[in-house]
Amino acid sequence: MATADENLQAAGDQTVGDAAPSGGTPSERSPGQPVRPRAGMPRWLPRAMVLALALVACFQLGSWAFHQLTGLLINILIAFFLALAVEPAVSWMAARGMRRGLATALVFLAVTIAGLGFMVLLGSMLAGQIVDMFDSFPKYLDQVINWINQTFHTDLNRLAVQDSVLHSDWLQRYVQNSATGVLDVSAQVLGGLFQLLTVLLFSFYFAADGPRLRRALCSVLPPAKQAEVLRAWEIAVDKTGGYLYSRGLMALISGIAHYILLQALGVPYAPVLGMWVGLVSQFIPTIGTYLAGALPMLVAFTVDPWYAVWVLGFVVVYQQFENYMLQPKLTAKSVDIHPAVAFGAVIAGTALLGAVGALIAIPAVATLQAFLGAYVKRYDVTDDPRVHGRRRRTGEPGSQ
Repeated sequence: MATADENLQAAGDQTVGDAAPSGGTPSERSPGQPVRPRAGMPRWLPRAMVLALALVACFQLGSWAFHQLTGLLINILIAFFLALAVEPAVSWMAARGMRRGLATALVFLAVTIAGLGFMVLLGSMLAGQIVDMFDSFPKYLDQVINWINQTFHTDLNRLAVQDSVLHSDWLQRYVQNSATGVLDVSAQVLGGLFQLLTVLLFSFYFAADGPRLRRALCSVLPPAKQAEVLRAWEIAVDKTGGYLYSRGLMALISGIAHYILLQALGVPYAPVLGMWVGLVSQFIPTIGTYLAGALPMLVAFTVDPWYAVWVLGFVVVYQQFENYMLQPKLTAKSVDIHPAVAFGAVIAGTALLGAVGALIAIPAVATLQAFLGAYVKRYDVTDDPRVHGRRRRTGEPGSQ
């Protein structure tokens, strides 16, 4: 009887265990029953979503700020390279007892006076040429009209042509568009002046407070990194300053040589044209000489067409002399860059930053090349004819 009651009690306990809910506590589940996951959102998912949205918002904000500050960043980059260029002169005067701020001001004053003087002389030359062109326009127009009448047997006269041109619709539309564009031109001029003042201000502080800036930068770096930063800064100063001074010297030599030629030919504005050729030919690599020679050729053509031929011949000959004789001696220690690399750097700089990139491309590449050359390990080149551009002959060791 007791045995039957025990069996009945065990069967009741088994029934109760099978009927227990699946979501009960582990103590209420049977030992062999699998644990099912809880329904609902995991705890980490909201936090991850908030973090992802915050990262996207920070990226969008940073991208917007970068695009808004692109102009300022470019101006700071120009100012930094300009400060590197004047650093040797400022340090030279500061080493002789002059205050660094005063030395920087004197250097920038000299550069500003030279730039303004050149622009005034160039503007007076262009204004004189424009006035001469307008004064000679009736004579040129008569020559063209006479040639047309003789060639095509027409009966044109200058007064009728001038009247038709002055009362033409396209000229009136051009005058109206020019009048409406005066404000745009004025705004661009004021914007350019503001950018120039910004560059000069930043470059003045970079050059005057150069030691303080280096100390502030090194104060956040460990000693080993400080030596590397100072070494990179020194290389940048040497290469940028060397590039500027070597190019300035070659510009002076080129300007004097072209001035002598133009003065001998009797071409007007010979000093200004010589300065133009010297500056443009040196600060626009490879093709700068030919671009700079176009203006004196045009002015010489107004005097005598054969003078333009003489100027062209002199430009070509001087370019060869500069490439093979003058430039290797002056830039061997300052900026030793292959002409193809220099030309490619100018194209890349122009594509990235326009005219500014063209100006700073060569000193930037020279600095990078010198910095990498100090850390890249080099080996002795094997004595192989193929190194010198010759092929091995049959029967020589290693020819097979």
